[in-house]
Amino acid sequence: MTGHDLLIHGGAVVTVDDDGAVHDPGWVYVRGNRVAEVGAGEPPSTRLAQAGEVIDAAGCAVMPGMTNAHTHLFQALFRGLADDKALLDWLRDCIWPAAVHLDADIAYAAALAGLAENLRGGATTVIDHQYIHTDEAINDAVCRAADELGVRFLLAHGWADRNYHPALEQTAEQAVARAEAARRRWDGHSEDRIRVELAPLIPWGCSDEAMRTTVAAARSWGRGTHIHCAETAVEVEMSLEERGVRHVAWLDSLGVLGPDTQLAHSVWVDDDELDLIAASGSVVVHCPVSNMYLASGVAPVAEMRARGITVALASDGPGSNNRQDMFEVLKATVLLQKVHHLDALVFQPEDVLHMACRGGSAAFGMPDEIGALAEGQRADLLVVDLRAPFVSPVHRVASALVYNATPRDVRDVVVDGRVLLLDGRLAVADEQQIMARAGDAARGLFDRAGISTRVTRG
Repeated sequence: MTGHDLLIHGGAVVTVDDDGAVHDPGWVYVRGNRVAEVGAGEPPSTRLAQAGEVIDAAGCAVMPGMTNAHTHLFQALFRGLADDKALLDWLRDCIWPAAVHLDADIAYAAALAGLAENLRGGATTVIDHQYIHTDEAINDAVCRAADELGVRFLLAHGWADRNYHPALEQTAEQAVARAEAARRRWDGHSEDRIRVELAPLIPWGCSDEAMRTTVAAARSWGRGTHIHCAETAVEVEMSLEERGVRHVAWLDSLGVLGPDTQLAHSVWVDDDELDLIAASGSVVVHCPVSNMYLASGVAPVAEMRARGITVALASDGPGSNNRQDMFEVLKATVLLQKVHHLDALVFQPEDVLHMACRGGSAAFGMPDEIGALAEGQRADLLVVDLRAPFVSPVHRVASALVYNATPRDVRDVVVDGRVLLLDGRLAVADEQQIMARAGDAARGLFDRAGISTRVTRG
């Protein structure tokens, strides 16, 4: 559905706007790719008459699409290979041996599967930290997959110029040139639905001079910088031994911090670093499920929020989570902070919905255009069925979305006013073909790498 006014009515509209308004029932009227009106109760009869398409959301919640603010789509083919491994062992034993054999066709298949999963998992916006460049056509292939499925997408061109697998390293000049090629073709594409930025991979893999070069390039484009930061205690110790400073202090010394910078993980940060992040306006991307899966630690999210730091949420790649499920991320974010602080009141459901939607919009670089259901916002939204046995009865809609809902309950998905998922079915592509292609790609990749797996047909 494109080019028609769209009316969604009858459900509980969780706006995640500045006032945190919930209209139960309420309605959302979409004109083109923008939200034209949001209201409580029944929609005006004029809107019913004008709408080219009407979605009856009775028994459902209508909420803004979430942003999965840090993932690695190629890892859609790597699920389950990282069980019982710490981060650096996981990289060496699971990621590098196969990733060096990735080509554009395999990356395209993985991106289609990973993006379809994101749509079903509640993410209408995805930031892909894409650091595999063994084939110079991979960036283009991944953006093409995002374009075809209609997802709002940020390609964060990852790079490391030292201490990494040699086949995956790039100089700063190579990283800028390859990102620039993707930028020329894709940045701003489809009314700014697709964007491109630069993404130094990890502090121990990036030299000071290369950092300065790539950050300056990204800022000259009006785009940001995305980097793994303080994910594990071991990595922070590596920085202290080599540079004499912790990760955030190092980034600050290079002038990297700022509202255009996304710091993925930020688990092992001290009070001084939190103050630096807060003062700079940098965005932290919290990945609770991955941090638990790799036993990386508990990020001080409550302390971040208390300082006014913008926190976005993410699944991380399927290789270090096994799922890209933003509903799981919502619940894990709350529960991990509750048990860590031994405080049942540390976060409310509304807090994590705000992180997933509004924090995510800041990470993407569109804080005033996505992340809320309000007049003038891009029309990115979800319709979530609240009548399922694991959800109903519902006494508080925000609580049901955070603690009860799962991807199985996502009924409809709209991005830029276009319906991508309707009545639980992908409306823009053949999902069975996507998953079959991903299964074939995974078998081909691991056969090529000489790695024995138990990959089954999708």
